Amino acid sequence: MDKIKFGTDGWRAIIAKEFTVNNVTRVAEATANWMIARNKNASVVVGHDCRFAGEMFAHTVAKVCCAKGVKVFLAKDFVSTPMISLGAVNHKTDLGVIITASHNPPSYNGYKLKGSYGGPLTPAQVQEIEDIIPDVPSIDADSLSLADFEKKGLLEYTDLETMYCKHVEANFDLDAIRNSGLRLAYDAMYGAGQNVIKRLLPETIKIHCDYNPSFMGQAPEPIHKNLQEFSNLIKSDGKIDCGLATDGDADRIGLYDGKGNFVDSHHIILLLIHYLVKYKKQSGKVCIAFSVTPRVKKLCDHYGLEMQTLKIGFKWICEVMIKEDVLVGGEESGGIAIKGHIPERDGIWMGLVIWEFMAKSGKNLQQLIDEVYAITGPFAFERVDLHLTEAEKNKAIDKCKSGSLTAFGSYKIAKADDLDGYKYFFENGDWIMIRASGTEPVLRTYAESDTSKAAYDILAAGKQTLLS
Repeated sequence: MDKIKFGTDGWRAIIAKEFTVNNVTRVAEATANWMIARNKNASVVVGHDCRFAGEMFAHTVAKVCCAKGVKVFLAKDFVSTPMISLGAVNHKTDLGVIITASHNPPSYNGYKLKGSYGGPLTPAQVQEIEDIIPDVPSIDADSLSLADFEKKGLLEYTDLETMYCKHVEANFDLDAIRNSGLRLAYDAMYGAGQNVIKRLLPETIKIHCDYNPSFMGQAPEPIHKNLQEFSNLIKSDGKIDCGLATDGDADRIGLYDGKGNFVDSHHIILLLIHYLVKYKKQSGKVCIAFSVTPRVKKLCDHYGLEMQTLKIGFKWICEVMIKEDVLVGGEESGGIAIKGHIPERDGIWMGLVIWEFMAKSGKNLQQLIDEVYAITGPFAFERVDLHLTEAEKNKAIDKCKSGSLTAFGSYKIAKADDLDGYKYFFENGDWIMIRASGTEPVLRTYAESDTSKAAYDILAAGKQTLLS
């Protein structure tokens, strides 16, 4: 029997290979047993995103939980991950479960666990569930009927999309956005956020906002190389002020300025801190993942905010958010959360904050970035994912692990940090980072410098050094 392991953010596997009804039943049994051991009257909210067979897998989870006596709130139609997290809070359930592989290629599906507080379940608790996954399921989900469980009161359908939209309306000045004269665009990447913008801001120019479980063969990750069509649309139109993109389960953000230039997560995190502190007079701690720019520290120092750097994986940020007063928590990969919402990444929510900032300030995105640059200085960040064999990947990591590296080509290492991966700083403040992906057979390389070209030059030197 396959050993099921949860990675950086949930369990993910290829549909019909490891991701099967049988294996989902095993994980659902462990989930239900874990809940019941802690609360005899346990309840869970369950849903799926737009991936292939998502409904079948979500129904499998629902049947298994109901069979164990756990009350299930089952989402109508596909939903985003933030909708499940919000649903866990509003329905006061013990857990949330969403069937999603987030930004992974279309052949994958996955299983994410959410806590009652509306964010990723803590790593320790995920491990507890993983440890009790049975080798063989004791329940035959196919023999069970959702209709029977509904009659018994163990199953209730819930409209999480409407719940989410009402939550947005209560927390944003949508009229300011609607009446600002801004021309806005949205690329759902065929993901689960596709209906929200249609409902809330119908005038927005929209692409890939229809149901397509194949994602047209493209991994729904909102990074520039995957968003060429969106970037070109903004460039050719010439009158779009800002473009928002979200990933498959709509918890990650991609952003474009009015010229079709990609605005990375580092800049988004800085913009959010700047808006919330300077314009909205909020305060709190800032938590960033290890791969985020050190410019965040400069901005935090400027505003007198405490900053904490954590391991990669939003679950580590969430752990701090549920215990402390956190203003912004963000990752390089586009997963960002802010105070006043749930402790969860939410691409649409972050996009609406930026759009509200533009609408209320009357400034375009570049003017707002320039306000940040006045404090932090300008910079460019680039990332290249190296698809290597396992042997090549291990060889590169072993080089970093050995501590013998002194330079990457002409870039001399001034200091190094290995909190989660390997981050090397050069004398001028530029840096490169190397880290093996927690969910894919990939070596991620990241670099920051004054310009995009200079950052790519650093990445090229890094690749040469690591693979030679």
